[in-house]
Amino acid sequence: MPELLIELLSEEIPARMQARAAADFQKQVEDRLKDAHLAYERAHAFVTPRRLVAVVEGLAGRQPDRTEERKGPRVGAPDKAVEGFLRAAGLTSLDQCEQRTVGKAEFWFAVSTIEGQATAAVLPEVIAEAIRALPWPKSMRWADGAFRYVRPLQRINVVFGGEPLPGSLDLGGSLGERAFGAETEGHRFMGRGPIAIHDFAQYKAALFAHNVILDPAERKAKIAAGLEAAAQAEGLSVRPDPGLLDEVTGLVEWPVILAGSIDAEFMDLPPEVLTTSMREHQKYFALETPEGALAPRFALAANRETADGGKAVIAGNERVLRARLSDAKFFWDQDRRHSLASRVPALENVVFHARLGTLGARTMRISALAGRLARYIPDCDVNKAMEAGTLAKADLTSGMVGEFPELQGVMGRYYARGEGLDEAVAEAIAEHYAPQGPGDACPKAPVSVAVALAEKIDTLVGFFAIDEKPTGSRDPFALRRAALGVIRLVLENELRLPLREAFLFAHEAYGGQLSGQQSADETAGALLDFFADRLKVHLREQGLKHDRVAAVFNREAQDDLVRLMAQVAALSAFLETDDGANLLTAYRRAANIIQAEEKKDGSRQTGNPDEKLLAEEAEKALADALNAASAGLELALRREEFDGAMGALADLRGPTDAFFDTVTVNADDPALRANRLKLLGVITDTMSQVADFSVIEG
Repeated sequence: MPELLIELLSEEIPARMQARAAADFQKQVEDRLKDAHLAYERAHAFVTPRRLVAVVEGLAGRQPDRTEERKGPRVGAPDKAVEGFLRAAGLTSLDQCEQRTVGKAEFWFAVSTIEGQATAAVLPEVIAEAIRALPWPKSMRWADGAFRYVRPLQRINVVFGGEPLPGSLDLGGSLGERAFGAETEGHRFMGRGPIAIHDFAQYKAALFAHNVILDPAERKAKIAAGLEAAAQAEGLSVRPDPGLLDEVTGLVEWPVILAGSIDAEFMDLPPEVLTTSMREHQKYFALETPEGALAPRFALAANRETADGGKAVIAGNERVLRARLSDAKFFWDQDRRHSLASRVPALENVVFHARLGTLGARTMRISALAGRLARYIPDCDVNKAMEAGTLAKADLTSGMVGEFPELQGVMGRYYARGEGLDEAVAEAIAEHYAPQGPGDACPKAPVSVAVALAEKIDTLVGFFAIDEKPTGSRDPFALRRAALGVIRLVLENELRLPLREAFLFAHEAYGGQLSGQQSADETAGALLDFFADRLKVHLREQGLKHDRVAAVFNREAQDDLVRLMAQVAALSAFLETDDGANLLTAYRRAANIIQAEEKKDGSRQTGNPDEKLLAEEAEKALADALNAASAGLELALRREEFDGAMGALADLRGPTDAFFDTVTVNADDPALRANRLKLLGVITDTMSQVADFSVIEG
């Protein structure tokens, strides 16, 4: 069966978009082949900085013949309805239709056979639609054309069954129709003339011969191996950086690994400054000594071979790095002449948010809140927490952070150490932004935890108070990330922190800044609801069921996350047992009976059952078990002995099963019926002391 090959050759595609573009292109091609009823065996996609390629193997030579049916009006319907149906179906009379029984009525059906077309005739529009439908995060138009693509599109090459496929794509304006071709080009600098395309195997081999490695996985492997070899040749190793490796893979079609030197005068700069300058600006890989220290060497992946073996390329890159590090050294020397405390007043000139004041006011709030939170963090020094909160943002006014924004916090730690500030304060300045994502480490040092919590809670309270909450997929102020950060800080450090109290204090710290906005209580309530949703997300990522969280949250307003998690864990474990599963069934049975009888009576039987009306042994035993369980639950919950609370629930299984097996709730005697309905209410009320079992799924 024939093979289809499509190549879109363009100017350089941004590295960050390439992997997604390849997946999207494959999907667009596959979807449109399916829409066109064209069968195939498999499809693949490849991407380089300049080309997006899709190859489809085992594509059918033509569409299958197929039958289409159109349901029409009822037999005997008005003439106008029949005429409209025939016109829409492309028919001239009802003699060309069939009568079929649908339900109890007869309807007209138009049945037509559509002859399949040759695949070569269908493909041009399929391919054009797939190209037009590519969902680039950012795209552009060029010249006066209307067509949008990530970068100017130079060639569209399409080969089907070893032959060029006629077709075109309308780019609009003076660009007009861009005809499909079957001739590509190799490396921008090292390629040698045009390359005729016959099939994928020949195409890939020809590109390699013209210094293009088509498969990103092969380029990545070559870069990794080259880096390792270059490092080992000097007795060094490559500092692991998977993100940079992926990015560089998208920057080169023919990677050539070279190594350069860092001038000795720059090696006294903080390692983060060196690596950030190399990584973020120049895409260099840092090399390390066997002891793990940063070596005065770097490696890079050039995109071409040169006659001098890369000497000029290395010299040029060393020159660029030298200039950047010279700037960094100047900032490093200048910044250390001023204390962090002396930089704090300058934060009054930096706006945090137009409606939430300056960074100067924010640092004062963070300091006060960190001091308040310190009482809930074991071994946390209040004065150190407040000092770290005051200085946390001071490095934002330094020259180094102005040049390298990625180093905010990190540079503050170095400056604090240089001044001789307490190490706990220095670490808190560096760690107060953490955790910034699921893969980021969570601070453990008490002062760091206090300031990190204060920074995030201040952000959340401020933006919720001015009604700048996340909506749908829109979260411009990263409030979801901040909430997850608070959750992780609390849970991973097992802090018994009352969140509502923290929210109320943070709101108070804003003072008159929030006048006319949402009240403290409204803000705290909205944030607790938001945290409940975020906690469900956090637990779902850990494989726990969200309905367990909802069951405990619904039980009472809960702002102690450690207590809540202990309840969720105990409840989850209980529900996995036979006692838990059966008791959940009993709860639902009782709740359903109560609901059904409530509809009949128009009201619910409430209150405790009358002991004198407990006629049967099973209901007497259940009433005694419920009284004992209720008292046990109250004591266990007060002591936070949640496993004991579940044990008290488990004791209800036997009496509950016996009650449903032997007692008729809807007794003929109205008094007995009402009393037994009250007993069912006690079952649900007793179990609800632990959790809202009505929201548990399964």
